[in-house]
Parts: sequence; structure tokens; C-alpha cells
Amino acid sequence: MIGSLFAGHLGRVSKTTVLCRREEHADVLNERGLDVTGRHEFHADVRAATSPEALPEPDLAIVAVKTTELEPVAARLAGHWPGAAVMTVQNGLGAEDAFAGRGPWPLVSAVTFMSGTKHSDTEVEYILDTETWLGPYGETSYELVENLRELLVRSELKARAFHDLRPAQWSKLIFNATVNSVAALTELPHDPHFAAREGIDDLGHLVYDLIDEGKRVAVAAGIELHEDPWEMNLQATQRGSAHYPSMLEDVQANRPTEVDQISGALVREAERLGVPVPLHTALWRLVKAREASWSSEPPISKFYGEGSGTRKEAQ
Repeated sequence: MIGSLFAGHLGRVSKTTVLCRREEHADVLNERGLDVTGRHEFHADVRAATSPEALPEPDLAIVAVKTTELEPVAARLAGHWPGAAVMTVQNGLGAEDAFAGRGPWPLVSAVTFMSGTKHSDTEVEYILDTETWLGPYGETSYELVENLRELLVRSELKARAFHDLRPAQWSKLIFNATVNSVAALTELPHDPHFAAREGIDDLGHLVYDLIDEGKRVAVAAGIELHEDPWEMNLQATQRGSAHYPSMLEDVQANRPTEVDQISGALVREAERLGVPVPLHTALWRLVKAREASWSSEPPISKFYGEGSGTRKEAQ
């Protein structure tokens, strides 16, 4: 979905290609192009294929897959497009490591707050028109990052460039590790429940404490956060419409989540730095257990008859 938003917008200002997993996806994009609806309404023509060899070498390759797919994508790109810059747009930490050493590409780190809904292979709805943050990784020049920011803004996306992205990455890491895990376990969208702290049983208390844990890890890592994740949470819950975090969508579809790369990354950093994070550790383990339940056969719900207290095989 994020990849479609980037491709659609960039298709308005540059020749844009899409590397797909499925042949039918590539075929329909070549035939119909890409429609963006919602915040922006337009049509963009793109060229698509399922192998790098079938596409011309780009100046910029944006990797906008889930963190669970990073290694396979990096392996597919190895040996291709030596003249391109590669920009990773993932949650969590360490996405760039999958590409470092696999090609001569200058690497750009990025995180995005924009969101949307993919209605089909050729239509994506643009919902949150919020910023993408980007910064240089390794030896990459800031000038390249600034040029990419200008390109994104020219395509009518919001973007901000940083000399050092880590303070911004950590702000989003703490925000995501909290909001995504809580949403995955409660099945609540990101709504005012996440900010409420008036009653002793309000969910906002847990959210606040999770964010506070994350801030302590950032302090131990020597990171001065770009934005306060609690304030980010408050602002997001006041937008007027509830947002469905990606991890919530994953659990509702019984798909693997990014919890290892988000909450797991925070817990691993905390362990390395000697900072106790019992709440984040508990949520990480609970989401992992929920994933495990999808492959546990048979589900318990199949053994209870309606209106009966006796266990029996469902028909």
C-alpha cells in the first residue's frame, strides 16, 4: 500500500516502474496504470515487471515492503541497478542492514507516517497525508537526501530531510512498538482509547507506561528523540477518524506481523543496554503467541456447541 502511494505520486513527475511479486499484478498495472483516491485524486501510468532485469535501471529504488520481506527483496536486487540509490521505508530498526554490502548503492533511511488503503492492484486510497522522514545511511551524502526530499514534495507528498535520522526513527519506533502491539492485542483501532487516562482502568495508562519504557531505552542509547511519542499518540487520536495500524490488519487477516522488527527491536536494544522493559517484553511475547495460535490445530472455538457447556466437535 505504501509502495503504491509512492509509485502513484512519483508517476506524476517522473518515469516510474514497479517491481511486483505477482505476474498478474504487473500485468494489470501495465494495462490500467494506478489510481490514487482519497486525499488526492489522479491517475498515473507506470511500468511493472516481476524481475529487475525486465525494468530499466532507476535513479532511485524505494523499498516499501514489510520488514518480514526485506531479506528476499534484498536478495532479488543483489547484482542489479548499480547506479541506483536505495531508500528503505520500514518500521523498526535495521532495514538498511539487509542491503548494505549487497550492492554499491548509496543507502537512504526513511520512515513514513502516511497511510492508505489498497482497494485493488490498481487503486490505493490516500488517507493520512503525513510526512516521510529521510536521512543518509553510512557514507551517503546529505545532498542526495535533500534531492530526494525535493522529489517527493514535487510529487505532492510531504517529506522532511534530516542529517541524522536516528532521533526521528526512535520516536517512531517507540510510537509503533506501543500502538501497533496494543492494537494487535485489543483489536481496537488507534482511537481515543489510547489517550484516555481519567479512569483507573483506562487504556491510556498502559500506553503511557509503554512509551515511558521506550523513552528510557532511547536515553540509554544516547538518542535525543525528535518528537515525544506520547504527544504523537495524543495528536493521532485527535484526528477525528480512527486509524487501523498495520499490525492490527495483520492479526485480523491471520498474517505474520512485524512485531519482531518493531517491538522485538526495542526489546533487544533494551537488553543490550541493560534497561528493563517488562511491559514491551510482555506485549511482544503475547503478539508472538497470537501468531502461533493461528497454526495451532484445531482452534478451541471449533469444540464448543452453541448454548452448551460441553465440548464437542463442530459440524
